[in-house]
This record gives sequence, C-alpha cells and structure tokens, in this order.
Amino acid sequence: MLNPEFWPVLLSAIALVFVIEGIMPFLSPTTWRRTLISITEMEDGSLRIMGFLSMIFGILLLYLVR
Repeated sequence: MLNPEFWPVLLSAIALVFVIEGIMPFLSPTTWRRTLISITEMEDGSLRIMGFLSMIFGILLLYLVR
C-alpha cells in the first residue's frame, strides 16, 4: 500500500513541473518558440540522449535532496 503522504508529494512535484515549464514561455515567448522549433528538427538519437541525461540529472538531484 502507498504511504498516505505519497499523493500530496506527487501532486506537489507535478505542480512544480508546470510552474517551471511555464517560466520560459512567460518570460520570452519568441525564444521559447524558436527553441521548440529547433527541438522538433533534432534527430531522435539526440533527443533520446537529452532525455536520458535529464532523467539522470533528476535522479541525482532527488538523491541529494532526499
């Protein structure tokens, strides 16, 4: 069974993702749009590497914080 504190923590983490993801389009929509266009033009392998490195960074940061 899940810890009763699991859901509030998970929802808080998801809320923070939305806040962080919203910073760039709020502050600089033009730069954000150009970044998205350049990402769509990247090769699949490059995107996978970026995703993998992002996951590793997140895991390491979570380990350090927890």
